[in-house]
Amino acid sequence: MLDYKAPIKDIQFLINNLETDSQSSNNDYSDPELVNQIFEEAGKLASNVIAPLNRIGDLEGACLENGVVRMPKGFKDAYKQYIEGGWGSIAAKKEYGGQEMPWTLVAGLNEIWQSANMSFADNLMLTQGAIELLEAHASKEQKEKYLPKMVSGEWSGTMDLTEPQAGSDLSLLKCKAMPNNGSYNIFGNKIFITHGDQDMSDNIIHLVLARLPNSPPGNKGISLFISPKKIISDDNNAQELNDIRVVSLEHKLGHLASPTCVLAYGDNDGAKAELIGEKHGGLKAMFTMMNNARLNVGIQGVAIAERAFQQAYNFAFTRLQGQSIDNLDHNTVLIIDHPDVKRMLLDMRARIEAMRALTFETANFLEHSKISENNESKYEKDYLDLLTPIVKAWCTDQGVLISSTGIQVHGGMGFIEETGAAQHYRDARILPIYEGTNGIQALDLLRRKLIMENGKVFHRLLDEINKKADECFKIKGTKIPELGKNIHEATDALRETGDWLLESWKKNRRMAAAGATPFLEMFGNILGGWMMMKNALKASQLIKNSGESEYLNDKISISSFYIDTIMIPSIGIKNTVKNAHKNLHVIRNMQ
Repeated sequence: MLDYKAPIKDIQFLINNLETDSQSSNNDYSDPELVNQIFEEAGKLASNVIAPLNRIGDLEGACLENGVVRMPKGFKDAYKQYIEGGWGSIAAKKEYGGQEMPWTLVAGLNEIWQSANMSFADNLMLTQGAIELLEAHASKEQKEKYLPKMVSGEWSGTMDLTEPQAGSDLSLLKCKAMPNNGSYNIFGNKIFITHGDQDMSDNIIHLVLARLPNSPPGNKGISLFISPKKIISDDNNAQELNDIRVVSLEHKLGHLASPTCVLAYGDNDGAKAELIGEKHGGLKAMFTMMNNARLNVGIQGVAIAERAFQQAYNFAFTRLQGQSIDNLDHNTVLIIDHPDVKRMLLDMRARIEAMRALTFETANFLEHSKISENNESKYEKDYLDLLTPIVKAWCTDQGVLISSTGIQVHGGMGFIEETGAAQHYRDARILPIYEGTNGIQALDLLRRKLIMENGKVFHRLLDEINKKADECFKIKGTKIPELGKNIHEATDALRETGDWLLESWKKNRRMAAAGATPFLEMFGNILGGWMMMKNALKASQLIKNSGESEYLNDKISISSFYIDTIMIPSIGIKNTVKNAHKNLHVIRNMQ
């Protein structure tokens, strides 16, 4: 497996050209030189320390020894360097030791950690989400008790939702929380708990969904609790083990160094726990963590795609195979000489740039929905809600597709584990499944997001895209006006398809639901076109201001390739959306 190099220049291109009046209410990060230094240092840690452990982790995996999960060689030291550098505190509030970086910067840094080593970075992502949840919903005393050491990275966090009978359908949860003199004891089993145990942090703060006695059935009866691995004493130290047992580790297709635990709560007297927020308000509180986790999982799709692209790109410049297509008498050539290999690599890169730009756009909506108090804040919050399921589902599907293409570039060598190309595909495959399967994201888009204000949010976003596309027509003598024309054609098709779904949902929900997933794919591809058009406009303006640049001209060419070969063909998906419901009756039990 080849080295990883953080795509800092591409990340900076997006950050420096965000279309907002200000990046954040925190002006500490308004200096581009400071931002550059931050990403340079992150790139060094990722490339030199974390990325080399990716292959080691895949080969060794996490293991369970005497009830304790042991991480692969080097992970514990890498985690120590990560927290000593203050990287775990980037998104948290200052009053608990955080840095309050803008979410656009956080998104870029999260991509770098995930590209370097996704199994390692799972821990970082979950702790970041747990911190945000506690900031939003914990009591003042709980915040003071837990957040400083979680922000510092001394303690990590998890989300404990799933049970054997309750996967995506959390209404089926059975885990019990019994009152005990002002606190609670938890009894039950949880499965699929990512980093549910590990030996990198001093303590693990589990955020657990459970039911109180006589709670209402379904989602309305779920409460949220803090249950640490080690019980925290009055002097804020963690020593005595809580009644939580690691039963086993799951044997998985990928993410082999990310321990996915089966946890048993309450083998004895019950795992000590504290209620977060109101009784029976657990699912609402947990969605604070889950919604931003969905953005971060979308970023994981970008990250694994970038890692697969870098490896495939480098392989293409070293692998000799075949003869030149236009000179058969020539000696064996590098595979980069073959047009189809170049096409695959360009397809990978174009998709990645579209994905990355969409995650940054969404992170920017998240940032400004938090710091604004005017009508524009509502628009940004609406756009954030609309884009989140698309970012999660579309970017992770693209991650699987791109990592598969990476194997194809390698040819037969990609199917052999020794090259490492297969690991990216195996690691990518979970992303469309966890944090709500992509089918669930598609239904969320259809059932909740598309119908917001009876479709007005959807239409307003398309109007914004078209308004931006109109700027393309002002740049004469280039290929950019054609990009604007294509964007208008695509948004017209998307508007027609979305309106059809809105009407169909009112008449026949099953008919509409059958088209939800292809609609999300179509939406994602066209939003990617929007992003690439914006990249081309930015690049053309920078060329005008500073002269020719190979890098900037490449941005325009890559954008044109994406719009011509990925976005325009996706217009035809409208036929799939409208016809997907037909003949589903043939899928029936034939046993």
